[in-house]
Amino acid sequence: MSDDFDVVVIGAGMAGASIAAHLAATSRVGLLEMEDQPGYHSTGRSAAIFSESYGNGLIRDLTRASRPFFDAPPPGFTQAPLLKLRRVLHTARDQADLDAYLAITPPDERETKSIDEARALVPIIRPEGLLGAVLSLRPSDIDVDALHRGYLRRFQANGGELILDSPAYGLQRLGGAWTIETRRRRVRAPIVVNAAGAWAGEIAALAGAVDIGLQPLKRTAILLDPPPGVDVERWPMLKDAGEQYYLKPDAGKLLLSPCDEAPSPPGDAQADEMTVAIAVDRIEQATTLEVRRVSHRWAGLRSFVADRSPVVGFDPLQPGFFWLAALGGYGIQTAPALSRLAANLLTQSPLDPDLEALDLPPETLSPRRFILQPVPTALGSPMPRLGRPSP
Repeated sequence: MSDDFDVVVIGAGMAGASIAAHLAATSRVGLLEMEDQPGYHSTGRSAAIFSESYGNGLIRDLTRASRPFFDAPPPGFTQAPLLKLRRVLHTARDQADLDAYLAITPPDERETKSIDEARALVPIIRPEGLLGAVLSLRPSDIDVDALHRGYLRRFQANGGELILDSPAYGLQRLGGAWTIETRRRRVRAPIVVNAAGAWAGEIAALAGAVDIGLQPLKRTAILLDPPPGVDVERWPMLKDAGEQYYLKPDAGKLLLSPCDEAPSPPGDAQADEMTVAIAVDRIEQATTLEVRRVSHRWAGLRSFVADRSPVVGFDPLQPGFFWLAALGGYGIQTAPALSRLAANLLTQSPLDPDLEALDLPPETLSPRRFILQPVPTALGSPMPRLGRPSP
C-alpha cells in the first residue's frame, strides 16, 4: 500500500523543514527523514553565526533578505530570540586578506581596530605579524535548534506528516507521480523535493536526475577550555581573514574550527586527529592560548557545487523532481529567504516583494546550469499548482 501526498520532501534538516512548513499551508506534505530524529547531521552540528558578509554575492543577498525574519519571527514561531549579538573580530596577517573582507562589508557595518584595541577585545591575540583588525558589528549567534524546531512545529501545525527512520532507497516515476520506497513504507506524490543535504546527489541518481556535481566537504570543530579565570562570553568571535581558523565563545567554552574543507562521501562525519592537531597548532600560533585538552570534537558536512551557489528549481531531466540543495555552510542563515523563494518557485507563485527586489536571474539557482545542451522546456516544467484535496 502507498501513502499519497501532494509533495514529498526528502530530508528533514533545515532546508527540508523550512520549505515543508511553507508548502504544508496549502498542500498535503510528507517529510521523510532517514534518521530517527530530524537535523541529526549538518543542521544539528552547526556552529551557525548570522553574518551578512559570508559567502558569495548571492548568499549575502539571501542572508540580508532573511534578517527581518530572524529579528522578528512570526508570532508563536519560537519562545526564544533567534539571534544573539556576536560581533566578529577579523584579524589579518596578509593585506590581501584584509582588503578582500573590506571589499564586501559596508563601512557602516564595521569598525577598524588598532592592534591594541583588538587585544582589548580578545586579550589572547598575539600581536606579532598582525597587520590589522576589523570588527564586524552586525553578526549574531543563531539559535539553530529554535529555528529548526519552529519550522517543524509550523509544518506539523499545518497538517504535514513527519516520517522518521525512513531512508529513501528507490524512486520511480509512474503515471505522473513519484513512488518512493523506504524501509518502513511506500509513499507517492507528483512532486519530490530533494533536500537531502550531503545525500542529495545520491537521491538524484536514484531518480535519474541531472548530475550537479555535488561535493560534500567536511568541516571540523572542537571545544576548548578558556584561559583559567577568564569569562569569555563577551568576547567577539575571532576569525582569521585568510580563513585559517575561527574561535568563538560557546556556553563557557571556546569553539575552534580550522575552516577545513576536506572532500568526503555522505555519512556520519567524524573529526580526525590530524585536522584537530592542525586546528590546535593554528590557534596556538595566533594566540597565547595553551591547549591542554580538547573537551569535545565533531565534524559536519557542507555540500557545494562548483559555483558555490545553491541549486533550487525543477530538474531539467525529470519532471516533478525539485532541487533544494548545495547550500554549503549557509543553509541556516539563509533559510527564511531561501525557503520562501523555493516554495514560490515550486508552486509558481509570485515572489514576495523583497525576494523580487533581489532580481535573481533564473539560471543563477536553476539546476539547468549544469547541463551542456538545452532541453525542451516541458521536461523541466513543474506540476500544476498545488492545493489541498477536497475532503
